[in-house]
Amino acid sequence: MRVYLDHNATSPLRDEVVEAMLRVLRGIHGNPSSAHEEGRAARAAVDRARASVASLIGIESGDVLFTGGATEANNTALLGMLGARAGAAGHLVSSTVEHPSVEAPLASLERAGWRVTRVGVDSDGLLDAAQIEAAIEAETALVSILWANNETGVLQPIERIAAVVRARGIPFHVDATQAVGKIPIDLRKIPVDLLSLSAHKFNGPKGVGCLIARGDLVFESVLRGGPQERGRRGGTENVAAIVGLGVACEIAERELPERMRDYAALRDRLWDGIRAKVPRVRRNGSADSVLPNTLNVEFDGAAGELLLQALDVEGIAVSSGAACHSGSIEPSKVLIAMGRSPEQARGSLRFSIGHGNDAEQIDYALSVLPDRVESARQAVGA
Repeated sequence: MRVYLDHNATSPLRDEVVEAMLRVLRGIHGNPSSAHEEGRAARAAVDRARASVASLIGIESGDVLFTGGATEANNTALLGMLGARAGAAGHLVSSTVEHPSVEAPLASLERAGWRVTRVGVDSDGLLDAAQIEAAIEAETALVSILWANNETGVLQPIERIAAVVRARGIPFHVDATQAVGKIPIDLRKIPVDLLSLSAHKFNGPKGVGCLIARGDLVFESVLRGGPQERGRRGGTENVAAIVGLGVACEIAERELPERMRDYAALRDRLWDGIRAKVPRVRRNGSADSVLPNTLNVEFDGAAGELLLQALDVEGIAVSSGAACHSGSIEPSKVLIAMGRSPEQARGSLRFSIGHGNDAEQIDYALSVLPDRVESARQAVGA
């Protein structure tokens, strides 16, 4: 038995998505920019997908800018928005728990002379909207915050933060890569100016996503050389992938209440079982403000990388909060920002539930986990 509990890394394609993409690959071969019948068919398919994205998160279709994924969307939001700013470099506000696809462009902007204030989180991984407000300066050009943390699943108080940022008249970018398709999002009620998402996090294809750019926001194109996406992103559209994203959005909109309930039940079954069967464990992150599918657990004294490998041998795929660089394991920056020690961070694993998981799989993981944890602890003499 293989048990895939790493849906926050990427999620399996739904059959409906595959079928829709195959129909495009086999029957819609025109360029969406072409004026002939084949081109019009491709354009219509792209427009239908754009409407599906808009419907899921409560925006106008014209606000949807298709990208190659959330990494491109985040780079476009940060580098494009700030590249359009006339004059000298200014100031940005972000957090200490951002995804690398936000942190890397922030670092690039710093090298170009921008100043970045990174607001810290508490021990549960939560931001305080008041601290975001206090970090805003007269020169602040953009605030960028991750909605749902990819490692811990912690949900930031985006509505409160958005209200604070809007009151100061500053554009607000939200990386919602882990949130879309997992929790309800209605941008008719939340003043977010820019939002990034990626299809493969909620059962769509890899290599396609969106930047939601609302209203008449002006930003420089990161990919230039064509009139596509109203001149905001050059390059012939990946029609099949875009259609797949649209179908994934339609499924998410239809199934979201059931999905949230079922995923949360499986996550809680897993956590309750871990607490009952494995001593010296701690949940990383808020238990109240968290994605319904995500559980991050510290196994005190365990070698996290060894535990991950041992579970993989037993047919269980999970994720470590650590990143592997040149053969060495670095502790999770997110967990360090939450006050965990490097040793505690290295002993933590992320379990993320998704389509295809059931109670039998969770119970199998629980039957394997205690012995594997004990072995991982013995490996470091804990």
